[in-house]
Amino acid sequence: MKPAVLRPQALRDQQGEVRYYRKEGGARVAVRVVKATNAALDQIELDPGIGSPVLGKRLGIPGLRTWQVAKFPLLWCYFERADHLDVVRLLGERQDIATILGVEFTAS
Repeated sequence: MKPAVLRPQALRDQQGEVRYYRKEGGARVAVRVVKATNAALDQIELDPGIGSPVLGKRLGIPGLRTWQVAKFPLLWCYFERADHLDVVRLLGERQDIATILGVEFTAS
């Protein structure tokens, strides 16, 4: 098992999604988002290779993997490191993920 270490932006993304769902759907939906995003992180901690490398390959970002959050249109974006998972973002499937990640990783 490799612990998931969320970058500050990934944590802000998660908090923003919880706020959004609380505003749009109420407290119960927000709690479901918290549970679902944390459960998805638990899954990738247990099996880091479970995430898809397709988006990373398409964008030319070596090692980037994505894992969908169950029942929500959200994707965790992460890299598997030797001793942890480097979780870089939590993005909505309707966002322009290619542009967001492309700018983030070409600027680095």
